[in-house]
Amino acid sequence: MPATDHLRYVALGDSQTEGLGDGDDTVGLRGFADRFAEHLAAAHPGLLYANLAVRGRTAAQVRTGQLAPALELRPDLATVVAGVNDLLRPRFEAARVAGELEDMFAALTATGARVVTVTFPDVTRLVPLARPLGSRVVALNDHIRAAAARHGVLVCETGREAVSTDPRLWAPDRLHASPLGHARIAAALARTLDLPGSDDTWSSPLPPRPARTPVQAVAAELGWAAGFLGPWLGRRLRGTSSGDGRTAKRPALLPLTAA
Repeated sequence: MPATDHLRYVALGDSQTEGLGDGDDTVGLRGFADRFAEHLAAAHPGLLYANLAVRGRTAAQVRTGQLAPALELRPDLATVVAGVNDLLRPRFEAARVAGELEDMFAALTATGARVVTVTFPDVTRLVPLARPLGSRVVALNDHIRAAAARHGVLVCETGREAVSTDPRLWAPDRLHASPLGHARIAAALARTLDLPGSDDTWSSPLPPRPARTPVQAVAAELGWAAGFLGPWLGRRLRGTSSGDGRTAKRPALLPLTAA
């Protein structure tokens, strides 16, 4: 594939694409999209990269807030990753959420851009309290695959691999990937595009880790509930979002080395 095929990469999405869990707001966020851009730049020197993602955004908010700016940037490659924030809301409809994604798939591919999306892992393996969400994840992934197929969008099947629910690939909040998790997602995207040097090692299991005692397991759940679940529920009750007042960290197409 000629290098000119992937010289303008634009990432659309929510906190995962913004890079939460990989760095912080003081030192800066990296995330899978930045890391994927590095894979692309190694294969396609001269790459320009923009990241329009903003934390807390639903699929509809990604479409209304990011699609038009993305189209103005005339990408030849785009990633569209959204839907987790919808999964967590009481009124969730997989078909409606996937419809928002499909609108983005259609608009971007119509310009000739190559589009890549992902499937999501079973969150109930990370958060036992989230068992009611298991069927939602399955339904959303099925709708994403169908919508992608209708528009020739590539699907990176990160949700199907057992390693995707290894806690070491997740930040302490269990909602965002850890630096290792973001690196694995980026490597999976590189493999989906069959970039030079990519392979399937991203899906390899990690070494076994010591089992926790029941007391340690309960303490971990209580700590997570107090540190992350409680504040999240508080924002929902107040009608606020972690992304309120925030804008894209990289709204223009810039060389990868540019901040």
